[in-house]
Amino acid sequence: MQRRTFIQQGSLLAMSLATIGRASAFADIYEQNQHNQKENFMGKFRPKDKIGMGGVAIGNGFQENPDIECLESMSAAWDAGVRYFDTSPWYGLGISERRMGMFLKDKPKEDYIVSTKIGRILKPHDNFKQEGLMWNGRMNFDYTYDYSSEGTRKSVEDSLQRLGLPTIDIVFIHDLSPDNADMGDDWVKYYDIAKEGAMKELTKMREEGLIKAWGFGVNTIEPILRAIDDSDPDIFLSACQYSLIHHIDDLDKVFPKVAERNMSIVVGAPLCAGFLAGKNRYLYGKEIPEFAAKKLERLKTVAQRHEVDLLAASLQFSAAPDVVSAVIPGAHTVEQVQENVAAFKKEIPKAFWDDLKKENLIAAHAPVPKA
Repeated sequence: MQRRTFIQQGSLLAMSLATIGRASAFADIYEQNQHNQKENFMGKFRPKDKIGMGGVAIGNGFQENPDIECLESMSAAWDAGVRYFDTSPWYGLGISERRMGMFLKDKPKEDYIVSTKIGRILKPHDNFKQEGLMWNGRMNFDYTYDYSSEGTRKSVEDSLQRLGLPTIDIVFIHDLSPDNADMGDDWVKYYDIAKEGAMKELTKMREEGLIKAWGFGVNTIEPILRAIDDSDPDIFLSACQYSLIHHIDDLDKVFPKVAERNMSIVVGAPLCAGFLAGKNRYLYGKEIPEFAAKKLERLKTVAQRHEVDLLAASLQFSAAPDVVSAVIPGAHTVEQVQENVAAFKKEIPKAFWDDLKKENLIAAHAPVPKA
């Protein structure tokens, strides 16, 4: 890139971010955000606010998104009061962390919370390509799995460099789960390595003050249940497991054990990767299962009957349990961020939730927002 072009783009970015900071119509939401007054709940660190921002889209998940659009979306989230940002080396193979670090570099560290993940070490690789990846655009890193003590330490140090931070609040052991196609039935072997490696090293980092909390960030419940028995985690990112479409496993099997140990849950993919917000996809696959399509139509019928915004209902439902410390819908545009944040403020009548339970669309014992 020529120097003149670089300067012009840099100026455009600065002007755009400044404009958003002045123009945001959602700056007052910070005071009204669902706030957990206990920063340290029974000795376990947890985010203060229920609403956060997930970093998959910031890492070119599903489609390539311009740098400036992603930075504008983070600026809109900040102006709207969002102070928890989740990312990972996996998201765009470093792209999400670099973009988040670019935005957060001038913000006081005590004003926000960042979580990232370990499990994959990135290695330089010019214009890396691999069949089946959900990341788009040019990537200059390959990856290898490493859940050892040494690999965990290196991964955290690499993330600190990409983010430009001296410490990280939360670190999740990422994708160590039976649904990981790279692992298949061997996920238990990786888990055993992490049990002696990553779990002990993250506990040590917590004692050192390099991180405040750790846990697992996974799409299934088995690793979470094992980790609770095997170690001393603080918090879990449970993705794909607590939404209006599917929630019974988390509700009945995970939440009670997490609450018993005074831990908490961050809900990932509360909109099923956009499915509940109108996207033509379900979670991280292109095909929409028949059961999900049928349930969505029934949910829409009840929502229309009560004049309820299904996006708002989806996010508020995922945030309702006491054991949930945060919900992290993703976004890559200002409009998406504003819609997500506004959704947490919308009033939803009790009759709507009553009808969902009567029609067996949500579990009878599932917590629901107070009217």
